[in-house]
Amino acid sequence: MPRRQYKHRKAHIDPVYDSYEVSKLISYVMKDGKRSVAEQIVYSTLTSLQDEDNDPLVTLSKAVSNVTPEKEVRPRRLGGASYLVPTDLRENRKIYLALNWIIEAAQARSNKEFHSFDVKLAAEIKEAAKRQGAAFAKRQQTEKLASQNRAFSHLKW
Repeated sequence: MPRRQYKHRKAHIDPVYDSYEVSKLISYVMKDGKRSVAEQIVYSTLTSLQDEDNDPLVTLSKAVSNVTPEKEVRPRRLGGASYLVPTDLRENRKIYLALNWIIEAAQARSNKEFHSFDVKLAAEIKEAAKRQGAAFAKRQQTEKLASQNRAFSHLKW
């Protein structure tokens, strides 16, 4: 446990779409501190979503809410054994997991049908909004594991 309390910094809201989720998505897509490259990828993804649907922010928020898990399992050691204990998630952790799963699923897509990452990301967001795709499957797998280990919920501390 740290001696000093950590002061949480608030994330900046995206200036183009005025959205917290878009700014978080840009941060999670970013590699090696190249924010402008990540912004180009996310903005091109959102414009491709806008061409097909009415509002890209509605599609993104629907995808995030469909992929967001309510519980996750954490290992706890007790008496030499390790138990998977289901725990409730904070709001920041929920958004992190949802966006991270969407990005990982987009990266795992094959290069044959999609050529650039923004097209892969747009396709994954569309599928997540329809409750399909690898990111949604990951959520179902996580919640299934949490429900299977309900018997160990008394080990929360």
